[in-house]
Amino acid sequence: MADEPVVTVTILTYNGEKYIERILKKLRKQDFPEAFEVLVIDSGSTDRTLDIVRSFPEVRLHEIPNSEFGHGKTRNLAAQLARGEFIAYLTHDAVPSNKHWMTEIIEPFRRFPEVVAVLGKQVARPRAFPLQKYEIHGMFRHLGPDFGTTLYYATPELLKDKASISVMSFYSDVNSAVRRQFLLDVIPYRDVRYAEDQMFGNDVIMNGYVKAYAPRAMVEHSNDLTLSEYRDRIFDETVGLRQIGTGELPVISRSAVVFYAFKGTVGDSIRIVRDHAYSWKRKAYWLAINPAFHLSKWQSYRRSALVDLDDHGAISAGSLEHKRKLKHEAKAAAKR
Repeated sequence: MADEPVVTVTILTYNGEKYIERILKKLRKQDFPEAFEVLVIDSGSTDRTLDIVRSFPEVRLHEIPNSEFGHGKTRNLAAQLARGEFIAYLTHDAVPSNKHWMTEIIEPFRRFPEVVAVLGKQVARPRAFPLQKYEIHGMFRHLGPDFGTTLYYATPELLKDKASISVMSFYSDVNSAVRRQFLLDVIPYRDVRYAEDQMFGNDVIMNGYVKAYAPRAMVEHSNDLTLSEYRDRIFDETVGLRQIGTGELPVISRSAVVFYAFKGTVGDSIRIVRDHAYSWKRKAYWLAINPAFHLSKWQSYRRSALVDLDDHGAISAGSLEHKRKLKHEAKAAAKR
């Protein structure tokens, strides 16, 4: 790759051995006419991630201690280290769907000079549990049609409508891109515990800038989670939204938990029966298992809406990120 890359693809890794090789191979095959670089920032992986990354000599590897990682501040670090005009962000489990991913994630900047940030599309992995699969499909379906780019910006009237701002400011840095100088000089990511991407999207829209949704810049992505991990992930996400003050999160009753879980289960069950991607055996399995994910989702939502945001112990006790951090610290201590 040339000395002056146009794009810096940044991947934040932590124990990402499952998908990182596939991601790097996909990046090698990108049909992109200009120079680009790949920057991996690893925060203390204890699996084979570093060995895999080092087997790709074209990749720049930057290592930081796990204690220094932050969803926002580490992405800001990437902007400082990057050499490209544009930074394309991928998480360590987001696999580009085809050789045109990089062209498509950058094209909105070229077509529309006012665009400062781009959000790409996500499709769930084939083995994602149905609740997750259908939520991902529904979320990105509502962002805009698959055949073109959708621009989001706020007018003075819309700035008064919290519901509209919530929709317009949706952002996910699982698969995204931003002008490097915009991050360095105008609006950086905020150093928050969680939901840094939602806050960044809100900052972009609320300050009068333009965001684009590029559906042809597609990645395969869904979190590989057990039922208990999914419960804790919902807790993290909901508490994170409360902490950054995005959207209204009303407390729901126990009866509402059952109602919403039942309603979601019925809707998903119809989708499962009609879903040609599942064999009949797999349909029967998910019809039996998927209701537990719905119940866990709404129980966790209620718990996260009730928790005192000043009670850091209670937040840590319910947090998937905190539990994974403790596991990392235990592994590190065992090696000493």
